[in-house]
Amino acid sequence: MRHKPTVLGREIVASSRIFRVEQVQLRFSNGVERTYERLVGRGNGYGAVMIVAMLDDEHAVLVEEYCGGTETYELSLPKGLIEPGEDVVAAANRELKEEAGFGARQLEHLTELSLSPGYMSQKIQVVLAMDLYEERLEGDEPEPLRVDKVNLRNLTELASNADFTEGRALAALYLVRDLLTQRGVFKP
Repeated sequence: MRHKPTVLGREIVASSRIFRVEQVQLRFSNGVERTYERLVGRGNGYGAVMIVAMLDDEHAVLVEEYCGGTETYELSLPKGLIEPGEDVVAAANRELKEEAGFGARQLEHLTELSLSPGYMSQKIQVVLAMDLYEERLEGDEPEPLRVDKVNLRNLTELASNADFTEGRALAALYLVRDLLTQRGVFKP
């Protein structure tokens, strides 16, 4: 079994409203020392959730919102921060209502995904939402999000869409497609 490196020191070397850059000095088991840098979120510390909401047996909800990182409008899955005192499933249902105007009667936590574990600490919880109903809650988005959908049969086509670039969302859609196929819900 591999042993994690020994942390010799940590220091915040840059900070913004959203992120902190942390330098971590490490000593590996073979004696080699390295300094790593990583982005540490300034979020609420409770994590985030991404929802694959199924409109029916083969269509998932997408939302289009402005993304500051790419400076474009992008399609993705509904997602957001988990609030203090909320569990993952409750946060998923709230975010789904805020971003897409749907609630779900069936919610299931599937897995946890990271974006870039080599230099980011953030992870996101993936939740499957089914048996949807219309309900809207006011969220923190600066403008209404456009709601769209994707057929699980068309994920390869979606991956080549210039307006859909988030790898975590694509992975979550493939995961749900495989899971629903195994359960006999989705017929490829």
